[in-house]
Amino acid sequence: MMKTDPSKLNSKPTPKHDAIVVLKNDHATVKKLFKEYERLAEKEDIPGKTALANRICAELTVHTKVEEEIFYPAAREAIEDDDLLNEADVEHASAKDLISQIQTTDPEDPMYDAKVKVLSEYINHHVEEEETEMFPKVREAKKLDLRAMGQELTDRKEQMLASLTGSDGEINPKGLGDLISSGTTH
Repeated sequence: MMKTDPSKLNSKPTPKHDAIVVLKNDHATVKKLFKEYERLAEKEDIPGKTALANRICAELTVHTKVEEEIFYPAAREAIEDDDLLNEADVEHASAKDLISQIQTTDPEDPMYDAKVKVLSEYINHHVEEEETEMFPKVREAKKLDLRAMGQELTDRKEQMLASLTGSDGEINPKGLGDLISSGTTH
C-alpha cells in the first residue's frame, strides 16, 4: 500500500504566499494527483489507486473546508457577488457528495473509477471559475489582507491534514469521513 508522507499532502506555502497563491497551489496539487490516479487505474493498481483516492479526497476536503471557513466569507464581503459565491458553495456540496460516495465504494467496483473521474471533472470546472472569475475579483477589490489570510489558510490546512494522517503516514478514512460530515452544510 502506498504510504502518504504528511509533509507531501500539500506543498507547504511559506508565509510570503497570499491566500490566492495558497489556493492555486492546492488546485495544481490536486490536478497532478488526478493524473496520477488515472495512471494507477489503467494499471489496475487497486492498493495504489485506493491510497491515492484517499489522498485526493483528503486534499479536497481540507481545501473546501478552509475556503468555506476562511476565504469565502471574506470574499463574500469583499466582492459582494453572492451569485458567484453561492455557485461555489453548491459546487463544493456536489464535490463533498462525490467524495463521500468514493469513500464508501469498494475500490474494485467499476463505479469507483467513474466517481473519481467525475470528481476530477467537477473540480476542473470549479477551479476554472475560481481562478478566472472569483480570484481576480477578490484581488482587484483590495479589501483583504491576502498575505495574512494565506498564513491562516496554511495553518488551518496543516492542522486538519495532521488530524487525517495516521502514524503510518496513510490517510485515515474514518477521520476523513468525520471531517467530510462535520461543519458547513449547504
